[in-house]
Amino acid sequence: MKYLLLIHSNPITWGHPSFLYTDEGQALPKKARDALEAQLNSLLDELDTSGELVTAVPLEPPSSTRVVRVRKGVRATTDGPYSEAKEQLAGVFLIDVATPERAEEIAATIPEAQFVAVEVRPASVFD
Repeated sequence: MKYLLLIHSNPITWGHPSFLYTDEGQALPKKARDALEAQLNSLLDELDTSGELVTAVPLEPPSSTRVVRVRKGVRATTDGPYSEAKEQLAGVFLIDVATPERAEEIAATIPEAQFVAVEVRPASVFD
């Protein structure tokens, strides 16, 4: 089953990996920040080796968003962000795992989970 792991972050502190740009992350000693970066790289390597990682993509800031709507055949495009939420979508992992529990386990090992929300959502993928 495929799952999207959606990483949410405050756009005020936008950057990747986002945990390095949060107030909490910046307050950590350099050694701790380096350890979190190593944890992220290790996780990506592990998921790639196991075949569970389909892709991982950091997103540009919400200010670079363009929203497209078509009403009565007329396209209207506006600048983002799309919503006025405190936290915005910062990046995604698409994983292919055997169980929802494994998806949650992976989400919990993403360093951002210590600082911001990581949403686990089943993904229906067209084949």
